[in-house]
Amino acid sequence: MTITSAYYTLLLPLALILLSSKIMIKICGRLNLPGVVGMLFAGLAIGALQYIPGQNIFNNTTLAGLAFLAKIGVVLIMFSAGMETDIKQIRAVGVQSIVITLFGVLVPMGFGFVVACLFNGGFAASRDVLLSNLFYGVILTATSVSVTVATLKELGKLSGKVGTTIVSAAILDDIIGIVVLSFVIGMKGTEKGASSSWHVLLMTVLFFVFVAAVGFLANKLFAVLERKFPHHRLLPIFSLAFCFIIAYLSESVFGVADITGAYFAGLFLSKNPEVSYIDRKSDIMSYMIFTPVFFCNIGITTKFTGIGMDTVAFGVCFILAGLLGKVVGCGGSALLCKYTPKDSMRIGVGMMVRAEVALVSAQKGVENGIIDSSIMPFIVFLIIITSFLTPVILKNSYSKEKKTPSDS
Repeated sequence: MTITSAYYTLLLPLALILLSSKIMIKICGRLNLPGVVGMLFAGLAIGALQYIPGQNIFNNTTLAGLAFLAKIGVVLIMFSAGMETDIKQIRAVGVQSIVITLFGVLVPMGFGFVVACLFNGGFAASRDVLLSNLFYGVILTATSVSVTVATLKELGKLSGKVGTTIVSAAILDDIIGIVVLSFVIGMKGTEKGASSSWHVLLMTVLFFVFVAAVGFLANKLFAVLERKFPHHRLLPIFSLAFCFIIAYLSESVFGVADITGAYFAGLFLSKNPEVSYIDRKSDIMSYMIFTPVFFCNIGITTKFTGIGMDTVAFGVCFILAGLLGKVVGCGGSALLCKYTPKDSMRIGVGMMVRAEVALVSAQKGVENGIIDSSIMPFIVFLIIITSFLTPVILKNSYSKEKKTPSDS
């Protein structure tokens, strides 16, 4: 069988992924869970087929093909996340949201780093081990407030002080987390020594200068296109080309993760009047194939075999660090910013949810050889646990308060 003809074997796994992911998304929707959880469950279920003796659905060719499609999927996910970032809200956030964001990044990252050090060689380990331990902390900085937003909206509390703070902090949270992720990945690819650290820092700074200049020019270009071709398919096509070019240059020229380039490409387009149209068209392509493949591929490639007691102990502590990190970091800093104890708790719990950005970060770490793939099942569990706990705790905390009509 030639390589070209062998790729027809990818069609059946693709069909299974699309069918099962859409079914699981519908089921999770009924359970008030994010679609990400459904796609992960679909991937885990499909991945079980690999253990059937004599099966040929998942061979080396199909797994390589799915991995390739998943890489495109993760770029599109981050591009969409950038377009959905509200820059106006970032400008409008007060000092309180900035403080909550900083603590919401530093505390979970610190908790994750300490847990990793306790299990992976201590604080006096080699440079590579310390970078690996730091990356475990970076994974925990990510926040996905889609579940929180949906819950607060249902309760009529989204436009209140707590809801506004959570959404604003989450936006800044992801930006800082992505920057730190790119820096740590860049450090992994350099030689040891202070000069290499300064080189990574310099390239990271040059990258942001580059994207700022390109973003300014891109805004001018897309403004012209929007006026000449309003609501035309040229806009999403050119936008995707812009995303892929920036993602490519970020990694090939500056050594910054391609997902960072994709995110900032979307961020610059977020101010375009046609951004909703561009995002919708991009999502149609992404969620038809690439996004389900990315999340399902994580489930398919997640291995539960060969996990010893030490790995389980580390995984459990890592999940606890993920839960407590946001509650302590965001909730504690909210308390320092004069929020009431109950509102501080709500902010901490609301920022606790993890989803696509945590998975993207972890997958990048595995691909670059920074962390071990054995952590993936526990990140899946962290997403599921936080997706269940957050709505329950928030609804219980508001159970004795009246719903605000304006948000209903």
